[in-house]
Amino acid sequence: MKKDMNKPVILVVNDDGITAPGIKNLIEVMQPLGRVVVVAPDGPQSGMGHAITIGKPLRFDRVDLYPGVEMYKCSGTPVDCVKLAVNKIFKGKKPDICVSGINHGLNNSINVIYSGTMSAAVEGAIEGIPSIGFSLDDFSQQADFSFTKPFIKTITEQVLKNGLPEATLLNVNFPKGDGLKGIKICRQANAKWSEEFEERSDPYNRPYYWLTGYFQNNDKGEDTDVWALDNGYVSVVPVQFDLTAHHAIPILNRYDFKVEGVKSTQNTPPTTHHSLDGSSLG
Repeated sequence: MKKDMNKPVILVVNDDGITAPGIKNLIEVMQPLGRVVVVAPDGPQSGMGHAITIGKPLRFDRVDLYPGVEMYKCSGTPVDCVKLAVNKIFKGKKPDICVSGINHGLNNSINVIYSGTMSAAVEGAIEGIPSIGFSLDDFSQQADFSFTKPFIKTITEQVLKNGLPEATLLNVNFPKGDGLKGIKICRQANAKWSEEFEERSDPYNRPYYWLTGYFQNNDKGEDTDVWALDNGYVSVVPVQFDLTAHHAIPILNRYDFKVEGVKSTQNTPPTTHHSLDGSSLG
């Protein structure tokens, strides 16, 4: 893979599959911005999170779906798609940006953990590539993505121009319907799914279970992604893949973790926190 020196190279991925309408719309936004390379699952992979394929072969094949676009379908997960792109297509020469989506359905709040769309973007960030995940609050295969395109273009251009903080990516969500009020930089809402498993019977009268439930938001803040979406804004949440709860380290260091027969199992309580690049956070 050789970079066109005059154009940024854009890796496009998703979790809904290479033929999903969402990725077609994302490709259309990206084409004027740079050289587009698509690596996407050969079928739906929603809810796969950061799963990777281990213990069985991975395959990816060149396909021609859209004129002027280099495209590959992959038998694996969204994260597999990014790993294969970096290692086998780009051969270690990273693209300038990785964009994932446009997902059919929101990935706000706790959904970011389960999302294949966002996990592909997270993998891009782990590889040191500025990465963005885009999602729309519409599961329909006939979803209207047209009103999201100017926002996606602006956000992508700004990231290409300014980059992102180290080890950070963006989670971008759109409410359904046009007439958006603008973009809000938000935090992830403290909200979750209250899950239920509906018991059903197959034709042989054997029980099986279907996951259902409802979204429960206990976060009343007006600086969250849930609030922004409910009020007609595009939500942009900066996400990091360092899952360390830094604020809990001093608390845990006050616990008595002494083990009988072991001289010491605890560190001295730290006085400072550090970012991923080693700089002090105070």
